[in-house]
Amino acid sequence: MRITISGPIGSGKSTVGRILSSRLNYRFFSGGYFFREQARNHGMSIEEFNIYAEKHPEIDRKQDDMIVEFLRSHDNVVVESRLAGWMSHINNIPAFKVFLTASMETRLSRISRREGGGESLLNLLKEREKSERRRYFEFYSIDYDTTEIYDLVINSDQLTAEQVADKIYESSGKS
Repeated sequence: MRITISGPIGSGKSTVGRILSSRLNYRFFSGGYFFREQARNHGMSIEEFNIYAEKHPEIDRKQDDMIVEFLRSHDNVVVESRLAGWMSHINNIPAFKVFLTASMETRLSRISRREGGGESLLNLLKEREKSERRRYFEFYSIDYDTTEIYDLVINSDQLTAEQVADKIYESSGKS
């Protein structure tokens, strides 16, 4: 079984994905990790790299192709990335697709704890998400706010990562 976990920045994708993959004894793949590594390799912040990626579509396409190839060639995996669900959907790759949501306040709090940041964090987050949404639509005609393709949508505001993982586990038929 393939499980994809998508959602906006700070919704809990990586944390939940690690918990779930451990519980299921599945491999875990994080698209965000590879994007951050690419930014570091280019000597850029995530925000700078997002702007760079707008003018260099090969950045996103390479990452998306890597996710598609990983999904196609592996079973019993949890794949976390903002577009993992969409990549499995548009490429007809069977997967249980999950979308996590959370309020901006919750997401800012999580990101701040993880990465630090001051008052400018809200503006950086909004710019980053605007850049990503623009690229998703331009490259794939994806409206990121559309969740109809997902098998399960969970608001993680009032839930622990363990509780979110429990919901996915139960809904995926693995319990």
